[in-house]
Amino acid sequence: MTDTIQLRKTLHQFPELSGYEAETAQRISAFLKRYMPDELITNVGGSGILAIYSPNSDYRRTVVFRCELDALPIQEVNEFEHKSQRENVSHKCGHDGHMAIMCELAKRLSNQRPLGTRVVLLFQPAEENGAGAVAIYGDARFKALEPDKVFALHNLPGYPLHEIVIKDHTFTCAVNSIIIKLHGRTSHAGEPEKGDNPALAIAGIIQQYNSLIQPDSRKEKFTILTPIYINMGTENYGISAGYGEVHYTFRRAANDEMKELEAQLEHIARSVATKYNLRLEISWTQRFSANENSPGAADIVRSAARACGYQLTEREAPFQWGEDFGLFTEHYEGAMFGLGSGIETSALHNPDYDFPDEIISTGAGIFHKIVELIDAQ
Repeated sequence: MTDTIQLRKTLHQFPELSGYEAETAQRISAFLKRYMPDELITNVGGSGILAIYSPNSDYRRTVVFRCELDALPIQEVNEFEHKSQRENVSHKCGHDGHMAIMCELAKRLSNQRPLGTRVVLLFQPAEENGAGAVAIYGDARFKALEPDKVFALHNLPGYPLHEIVIKDHTFTCAVNSIIIKLHGRTSHAGEPEKGDNPALAIAGIIQQYNSLIQPDSRKEKFTILTPIYINMGTENYGISAGYGEVHYTFRRAANDEMKELEAQLEHIARSVATKYNLRLEISWTQRFSANENSPGAADIVRSAARACGYQLTEREAPFQWGEDFGLFTEHYEGAMFGLGSGIETSALHNPDYDFPDEIISTGAGIFHKIVELIDAQ
């Protein structure tokens, strides 16, 4: 464990943003080479890595375990020795710990090769902006693996250390973001009737979007809409604005419900733009599919947790944050589960968050037990 803990702290010191994880990938590749994967494939979907451990004889199935390479644009406030050395970049979601878990799993697979299962360790870039899963899934080298099952975990502050959190069906919500651009006509501020100002349209969109919010994730039509960015006009008091933007992010509990909401939001924006004689542009960004846990894959996680002696908690409602592992569970049978990282641990994305090294062995142990259980099938 000493080398994986040191790796985790080094990764924490030198974080990299989504799409720029080249140095992180080099560190991971160098570590993995010491533990002899049968194949080590780099530059997958950008800076992604596939480390493949195969049985000595023919394999009957392929299982993928995924972790993430990227950090966040957040200035760290901690002062410990392994604090981030990069200005305004830090591992505040625990991806450094997720990578360490996967590297610890590599060590175990090196010592104990799977019996009838080809195991693929996927180190994925760009999870935070949703681009990484799309890039990996679109890479022919990944598709050629034809996974039978896919698994991932996420550390969970607020849950006791080592606790395993699972749920059938939706584990994390579907998330998407919309950019609405409203093109009107500028005019003199003393003669606004001679132009088309987007102010009332922006207000109308906000008002109608707000009416759709249903914040209880345990109820039908759970919907959160959050305004992210609004821009209109300039600081020139003689000019009535002729252009404006409003950006929203929104989430629902399932992919089919998300599609329904997307259509509804577009309809509202078009109707309001027409009412105020504005030309509308709509674009979408940072889409995250819901993580749909198959009950069969979730049951394997449950069995692994019990076999390892860890407390198992059934989650009642989906987590409201997005996770692009949902793209993989759209296409392959699989499950994401939570790993408790401590009741007193700072929340994810907080400037003072740090991944607890105590759960590296826990995560690797659950993943390894999943391999053993699948091998035994």
